Amino acid sequence: MSRRRPSLRRRLLIFLLIPMAALLLLDALLTYGVALTYANRVHDRDLSDDALTVAKMLGNNQLGSELTPQARFLLEYDPVGRSYFSIVSARRGLMAGNGQLPRLAQAPPLGTAPRLYDSKLDKHSLRVATVRTTAPHDPGDSLIVTVAETLRDRHEQAREILLLAILMQTLLIVCVLSLVWFGVSRGLRVLDPLTARLAGRSHELTPIDGPDVPQEIQPLTRTIDALFGRLRGMLALHDRFIADAAHQLRTPLTGLSLHVDRARADPRPETVADALVHIQRLTQRAARTSSQLLALTRAQAAPLDHEERGLLDLGRMIPEAVAQRIHEAIRAGIDLGYEGVTRPLYIDGDAASVLDMLDNLIDNAVRYAGRGSTVTVNLQARADGGASLSVEDNGPGVPPELLPRLHERFFRAADNGEEGSGLGLAIVQRIAERHHAGVIYRLAEEHGLIVEVRFPPPSAAPMHPT
Repeated sequence: MSRRRPSLRRRLLIFLLIPMAALLLLDALLTYGVALTYANRVHDRDLSDDALTVAKMLGNNQLGSELTPQARFLLEYDPVGRSYFSIVSARRGLMAGNGQLPRLAQAPPLGTAPRLYDSKLDKHSLRVATVRTTAPHDPGDSLIVTVAETLRDRHEQAREILLLAILMQTLLIVCVLSLVWFGVSRGLRVLDPLTARLAGRSHELTPIDGPDVPQEIQPLTRTIDALFGRLRGMLALHDRFIADAAHQLRTPLTGLSLHVDRARADPRPETVADALVHIQRLTQRAARTSSQLLALTRAQAAPLDHEERGLLDLGRMIPEAVAQRIHEAIRAGIDLGYEGVTRPLYIDGDAASVLDMLDNLIDNAVRYAGRGSTVTVNLQARADGGASLSVEDNGPGVPPELLPRLHERFFRAADNGEEGSGLGLAIVQRIAERHHAGVIYRLAEEHGLIVEVRFPPPSAAPMHPT
């Protein structure tokens, strides 16, 4: 069962809905708190007014043992039974009301506003207003009027306000999300020209960024353009490799075909033996050319990234690599040696690429210096913390005007009789560029050629060298 594809609209709605729901909950708490504060304020005012009204009616009464009907109706009327009152004489005690109603330890002074406070009765929370007034026929006596009510009406009113507010805010959120859905749907239509432009392409890898691309989408289009650039580079390397292979392998393959035809046309043993010698030499040449083409293609790749780059100790790698070529140099009649540092000397790079570079430098010197010559590999530390790797030979060298062309692919000096593909120094140049190193070609003091590769200093202190 296939998974449902992610939807940008749905994700936006979810990202908006969750914080809006949290805000709605927070707003509900705040609204309820504000509504309850407002209800408390209104009820406290009414409660104080009731206490003052009763006190005023008592002051105008020909007080006997009973309250006036108006005062009793005002105090006793409560259809749901949530109001309480008491009238207490300082001399005669409780005159009317609920005797269980809690009283203040100290009654408010005469002539002051009613005192409001919280209390409890039978586990019910009460809001109480108490006021003190003078008895009508006994100036020495005073009456304490206490009026109380439960908090139920206050909370009910706060809940009613909250429900009204929640209903309106929920409706507002639904409208906002609908507008967001509509706006996102309309806004995403700006991608239609980009989509049409991409759909209309066949094999083009040109940049897709343009003035009609929204700035929010530009990071994506620039990433795609960068990918297209890398693909163009890879395709260019592919095409160049095919062209180079066709260019370089045409001659040995043609020679192979000619010598095979010669051996078939003249089956004498000496003719076949001579043809096989030429076939072996041409086969070796084709194999070396193929390996160098592959090495050049690898060297022409993008600069080394952090995963490919490691800390290399050239002071250990280079002498070991030179030592492995000694026996081969002896068979070729070449005096191959090493001069330079023996202590650790670090650079950032890829070990396989650096060894491939050294092999091509040595191969180039051995091939073109000639039998009986001397080839010296030198490694020195530079003043800036980098490293200098050079290979010097005492061969015939090259004319000074040809030095700038030594790094070109398939370039070979015209007066050089040695067979070669002309790719060795091109590979060295490309590997050096991948390592942000420079290559310098110069003639030796007497005769011969020096190829020097200058590596930059490592980016970090050596800890775990490769």
